[in-house]
Formats: sequence, structure tokens, C-alpha cells
Amino acid sequence: MATVEPINTCLSSEVHYMVCTLGLDKTDRTDLETIVNVSGQICWENITSYVQTLENEEQSLDFVQSVRLLGPVCKTVHLYLLSLTRKQFEDQYGLWLGWTNNKELLIEVFEAPRSSQQTAVALGLMKLTACLERALGDVYLMIGSECPFLLRELMASQELVMVFGQGVMNILRVFLGSPRSLNLRNILWHGFAAPQEIPPMYLSMLLLLTAGLGQLLEQHLLQRTSKLEHRPYFQFTQLEDLAVFPDFNEEALKTAENLIEKSNFIMEIMLPYWREGFTAYTQQRYDDCVILLLPQMEMGLRRIFTTSNNCSNRLLTAESTTLFTTFDEMLVQHLDNQDVNQLPLILGEPLMESQWLTKIISSTSSYRSRFHPIGRLKQQLRDCVKSLQKWDGIPRPRVESAHDKSGFYPDSTERILHGSLTEEIIYNLMNQLLPHYKEAILPVHCLLTHLQPELMTKLLDVQMYSLYCPRIVLEVVALLRKVTSQCLSISEQVMSNTATRYQQWIDKSLRSRQRHNYLRMLNSIDFLHSVLNLFTLLLTVELLNVQRVSEKTSSECHHYLKFLKSMLQYTENMVTCTSPDKNKWDESWDLTKKILLKVKNFYSKS
Repeated sequence: MATVEPINTCLSSEVHYMVCTLGLDKTDRTDLETIVNVSGQICWENITSYVQTLENEEQSLDFVQSVRLLGPVCKTVHLYLLSLTRKQFEDQYGLWLGWTNNKELLIEVFEAPRSSQQTAVALGLMKLTACLERALGDVYLMIGSECPFLLRELMASQELVMVFGQGVMNILRVFLGSPRSLNLRNILWHGFAAPQEIPPMYLSMLLLLTAGLGQLLEQHLLQRTSKLEHRPYFQFTQLEDLAVFPDFNEEALKTAENLIEKSNFIMEIMLPYWREGFTAYTQQRYDDCVILLLPQMEMGLRRIFTTSNNCSNRLLTAESTTLFTTFDEMLVQHLDNQDVNQLPLILGEPLMESQWLTKIISSTSSYRSRFHPIGRLKQQLRDCVKSLQKWDGIPRPRVESAHDKSGFYPDSTERILHGSLTEEIIYNLMNQLLPHYKEAILPVHCLLTHLQPELMTKLLDVQMYSLYCPRIVLEVVALLRKVTSQCLSISEQVMSNTATRYQQWIDKSLRSRQRHNYLRMLNSIDFLHSVLNLFTLLLTVELLNVQRVSEKTSSECHHYLKFLKSMLQYTENMVTCTSPDKNKWDESWDLTKKILLKVKNFYSKS
């Protein structure tokens, strides 16, 4: 890239004034006793009195005046926390930080303003705001059913007002909740704020407010004798999916460190983030490394995006009338003016060479998305196929008595109906497979027997592009993932149930009715196995054709989504019917007949 003029800030003039100057204007201080009483309780009523509303607009906050008035409060809080030792802070406020489910992390954040590291305050704020957003979502779910996607919508929700009060939520909105406010969470997590631009007093203030929220929540829970439940964190269960790039050894690390000092991808004001990110990596603080570098990756891409598309003004933080330039916009195919986005075209070519980078580039050329919803769906389908293959090993007892043999079900007529429905569906699926896999023209019985795993492996290896995914495509993929997940649950559940019942049969611990139901289950799982095999094939076909959904009319999309939701309903019901405490095999057969008819009718009209 060509040499460009150094950039002093990525904050627009109004945002820079709001964050870096406004709250520091007033030199007076606020008495600590009006903020925190002798027992450590936060004086919310006094703090909320500094929040101002616009004239004639009771619901609209005057963020400028509120930040100006809260500035002295923040200074007082900052000096107060600086006067405490870590132990004093933990003894006083540790209990009230527990509601975040990240008490230890927030106690570490307490140390950030004392650090000589340039990025400490910014890193501490990113950790704090992430923890706070997650915890507020947990509180919301005590009352609401689905947590809002955007933080500003979460903080404007009546559910949180019911717990903490409107005044308290207004305070949080001043710090975090609007593009017209300090908006600390967004300007940091999207890579706009340089480390030296964030006043440390805002970290101290938010930390104390977080403890104060814990005090209010404690009172709320005591009054209603309720309990706060925390959502489980996402975990990478298949670590081998991460091992796709070359090892980042000492030589490579040194090369990378040299590159960041010279590359125009990185602005000079942002260099401290990159330097500390590499330090964190060498110290195996991988969480800190990711938190520091991910926003800067976005900022670097934003710089290329604005340069290549001749919109340098979009490099700065947006005002309230314009959206931030984030990944959502940088990775679209066309800009608002319908011009082709140049960023993906530029990223498709190597920007620089060296021996080590050649290895990275060769890895990227063969890389397939593993954590995009499409990649995750592919892996789910592979897991489902592997699980269904294990059904061949399901143990079966010898049946000798006439009474036991009478438990076999369904009858031959039902089996013929099932077979004809399955064949018709497969013929329709085969036509949709041909564009992706020419060898899909196989006898019907082969597609659902021992040859299916081989076919599925080849189909799931077909390259799919996930860069441009309209919302409707992602909605369909989400539904396909839910159906696949239920299919896997049915498969695992059946194998577990049959293993348990077989051992009980051998031990002769089953009562007569249980023996009869066990035999019905064994005979029913043959047809269920073929249905689940059919479904995995069907789901794979829909995955391969998913990009075509955006070509459908709104009516067609509605009809298609309704069909997928009916499949989801079927699989959810089957999870219930095949559970150990239900064993409703008659009902499972009736449900299966109905869904097969629905599937046949859908593909006949497609």
C-alpha cells in the first residue's frame, strides 16, 4: 500500500470531544459521601440526579450535559478506587460483583488504572463491558423470553427497568447505550479508540456502577425470592477444527513483530494494541491477545475498505445520523450506491511476501469456513451420518415365544407405504443433487444403505462460499441446524435406549409389558433408521442449494420456511417419543407417515 498521512485519531470531532474533553472540563470535585455511603452502598439517587433530559422531550437524554455533570463524579470515584488496595476493594465490593458470574475477572480489572501498560485501561474496559452486557442479558431473561441482540436495545428494555429502575438504566445509557453518548463499549470493541484516548476515570466509574447494580439486584431477588440463572458460555468442543494454520513459532513471531512496525495496515496510534497483543500471546494470555487484536483487525480492514472504495470519511466513528462502518458493511458484495465493494477483491491477492507468509497464504487458499453457520451445519451433518452408521451394531435378542413375536410392528402394508413414499422423495432429491454431484444417479436403495455415508462425505466436501449470506439464507441455515441437531439427538437416544434394554433383556429384568415394548422399538427402528438417513440426505441437499433461497419470492420463502419448521416440529416430537420414559412407538410411526407425506408433497410441487 502507498504511504499515507499519519492519522491522529479515528474518533470524529464530536465523539472525540464527548469522550476526551467534555467530562474533564469541570475542575470541581464531588463529595465521596454523596456517591458511596459508609457501608459501601452506592447512592443511586444522588448519581442519577446528574442525568439530564432535553427540554420538552422527557424520554430523550441530554447526553452532552449529562456527561459534563457526571465528569466530577467520575473523578471522585476514580480517586477513591485508587486509594484502595486490591484486598480492600475485594472485601468491600467482591460480593456485589458476583452477579456478573465474572467476579475474579473484574477484580483484575480493578488493577488496570495502576498499570504502566498503555493498553491496560482500554483492555479493562473491553472486558468489563463484555461481562456487563452478558450479565445484563441474564437479568433480562429473568423476565423476558429472548434477549435483545443490540446492547442499546437491551438497556432500553422495560425488563431491566423493572429490576434496576429507569434512573439507573439512564446512567448506563450515558456510558454505553447510544451513539450520541460516550458509547465506550462500541468505540473500543470496533477498534476506533486509541488506548491513550480513554480517560481512566470511566473505567473506575463503570466498575463501581457494576458493583452498585449487584446491590440493587440483591434487593430485587430478596423481595421476590427468585434466583438469577446464568447462561452457559460457548465452548469449542472440537479443538481440531482450530488446527488449520502453521505453528506460530518464535521465528514467525519475530517476523510478525517486525511487520507491524512497518505495515500501513496498522495505524501508528494503534500500535500499542498490537505490541501488547503479541506480548500477551508469548505469555499465553490468549484471551487478552484476542480481545486486543480482534478490534484492530476490524480497524485495519476498515482502513483498506475506505481507501479502496474512496470513502475515507468512513474511517472515523459515526455520528448519531450515520452507522459505524463495521464488518457487516465491509464484507457486503455491493456498497449502498451499488458499486462493487473492492475490499474482498484486494484481500484475495497477497499484499506482501516472505517465506513465512507464503505458508500462511497457502493455508488460506485451502481453508474452508469452520465456524460460519454453514461450516457448523456441515459438521453437524457429518456427526449425524457417523451416528446413524452405528445403528448396524445395535444388539438384538433372540425371540422365541409367540407372545414376544407378536410385538413386531408395523405390518407389511405400512412398510410398503413407507417404502414407496421414500422412493418418490429420493427421486425428487436426486434431481436437485445433479448440479453438485454427477454421480448421484444411483439406485434408490443404495442412497439409504451402505453407500450413503460415502455419498454424504462427497456431498459435504463440495465447496460452498459463505462470504455473502443474505439474512434469509442465514435464517434457513439456522433452521437446518436445529433439525440436524434433533436428528442427532434421536439417533444417540435410540442407541442408548436399545443398549440399556438389551442388557435388561439378558438379565431377565424386564416385565412382560416392557419386553413387548422393547420388541416394538426394535422393529420400529428399522424404518426410523431409513427415515433419518433420508433426512440427512434431504438436509444436505437443502444446504447445497441454500444460496438459491434469496432468489425466491416472499411467498415462496414463507412456504419454504413453513416446510422446514414442520420438519423441526417432527424431529422435536420424535425426540420426545423415543425418550426412555415415553417409548411411544405407535405415535412415532404415525408422526413419520405424516411428515413423509408432507415432504413428498413439498418436493412434488417444487
